[in-house]
Amino acid sequence: MLKLPIYLDNNATTPMDPRVLEAMIPYFTEHFGNAASRNHSFGWEAEDAVDKARKQVADCINANEKEIIFTSGATESNNLALKGVFEMYREKGNHIITVNIEHKAILDTCRHLEKSGAEITFLTPGPDGRVTTEQVEQAIKPNTILISVMYANNEIGCINPIREIGAVARKNGILMHTDATQAVGKIPVDVNIDNIDLLSFSAHKMYGPKGIGALYVRRKNPRVKVTSQIDGGGHERGMRSGTLNVTGIVGFGKACELAASEMEAESKRLAALRDKLESELLKIEESYVNGSIEFRLPHITNISFKFVEGEGLMMGVKDIAVSSGSACTSASLEPSYVLKNLGLDDELAHSSLRFGLGRFTTEEQIDYAIDHVRTAVNKLREMSPLWEMFKEGIDLKSIEWAAH
Repeated sequence: MLKLPIYLDNNATTPMDPRVLEAMIPYFTEHFGNAASRNHSFGWEAEDAVDKARKQVADCINANEKEIIFTSGATESNNLALKGVFEMYREKGNHIITVNIEHKAILDTCRHLEKSGAEITFLTPGPDGRVTTEQVEQAIKPNTILISVMYANNEIGCINPIREIGAVARKNGILMHTDATQAVGKIPVDVNIDNIDLLSFSAHKMYGPKGIGALYVRRKNPRVKVTSQIDGGGHERGMRSGTLNVTGIVGFGKACELAASEMEAESKRLAALRDKLESELLKIEESYVNGSIEFRLPHITNISFKFVEGEGLMMGVKDIAVSSGSACTSASLEPSYVLKNLGLDDELAHSSLRFGLGRFTTEEQIDYAIDHVRTAVNKLREMSPLWEMFKEGIDLKSIEWAAH
């Protein structure tokens, strides 16, 4: 029996895997110690659990466990990376290169740093949502200290050429940061092969708990330092003070272990379901996929339906949980800044749906979603005078609308 509504918003968050919950439960009740309590067995047990999880998290990105700094999530990790590098290397330079379709946690942090004297270059990606190594290379200045480019975009799923961009950074003696929140656990990410110096990610995007994330900080070749943004107690090698969220960390570790072992099979399964959803929805007239088809995550598609009003579309598909932008900005009725920066007009950006499939998505759910969206789009178009004019062959761009 199909249970409604159907959850297809796995880019916003994922349900917790029962195996992750199972690993966490003892640390809420029996093993409740503080990992910083060094004088008794309760603290030692907690510390052992954190050490084990730190290794599981590090293994997921081929890092050393000493390079993992636990945070409250990817937003904090991004803040720590950007602000921490800017403050630590300020004497060397103040220029940071990033992209205008990054997550708000990067863009807003950069805007904050501008007020503190940082010079930020915001690159504009191509229509496929990707930036090129040439763009990055051309933006480098003598005072550039950091390049921050997301591994994969949260709205359209396109994957950036991180390895090549990282190589450009390394050649020029510049640090490379990537917000890999959407990528880790979904596709292979290797901080060494990919030339990454700092990497942000989060547990709740990979079937782990909310409120726990990590920042990878490279220890050698080069040794990277960041100024702490939260002081007190000197936890996490002095980079992030605060009592460790032991239960969250245990869950994060388990989620990373599961993601790493199941990634290959799961990617194939989800790509097949995504392709089925996409090919059926593209049979609807005047529908378009946003972003790169070739270089993208296996579980995401973002589709615009022309001549459909955005709010009406979201109301029309209420039996499936999807979004029309990123979860962090979809509370506003503005069209997605990601799609607008790819060159879509307001109307097309407004009429887009992001489908994020996940570990618990079934074929039956996809079949339902296809029918549900098709019905909603057709119904809304029947009510739209613009669709009628388009079908009559009227060029809508040539119409001058009279002001009342």
